[in-house]
Amino acid sequence: MDCVKAGQMARIVALLVPLALLGGAYTSQYGFGLIPCEMCWWQRYAHFAALALAMGAWVLPPRRALTMLAGTSIAVSGLIGAFHAGVEYHWWEGLTACSTSALGSGDNPLDAIMNTPYVRCDAAQWSLFEISLAGWNFLFSTVAALAIFALLARCRNNAP
Repeated sequence: MDCVKAGQMARIVALLVPLALLGGAYTSQYGFGLIPCEMCWWQRYAHFAALALAMGAWVLPPRRALTMLAGTSIAVSGLIGAFHAGVEYHWWEGLTACSTSALGSGDNPLDAIMNTPYVRCDAAQWSLFEISLAGWNFLFSTVAALAIFALLARCRNNAP
């Protein structure tokens, strides 16, 4: 694979992975009622940044630097996912105040606060093959970031 194709492939991965993972996160939230905790949001923030950087890499120079930053943001989300998964599996203790409540809408703000679900960061709401969503984010994000870095490493100059 030549340098130009490697750069294009890196930009494609940098764009599609956060798009797919954010799409899955919002599908699980609004389609299946899984309310994100605070650490879930941290993972999403890194993917938002990666998505913006990856979109910029298609239209703005320097493409290689923006793609590298997008890959770094994806890696950061993966690292947060690894930490979060460890907290869920009780391998280590998480942050003491890590929880969230999803405020509902309604006429009475007190009722909305009192009736919203409380979501803890140390309890996985869903898992597949005993891997939580945070664990899956770690796996997909880490593989994607490594793929982006490997593709960009094929070009020794700043061409792509």
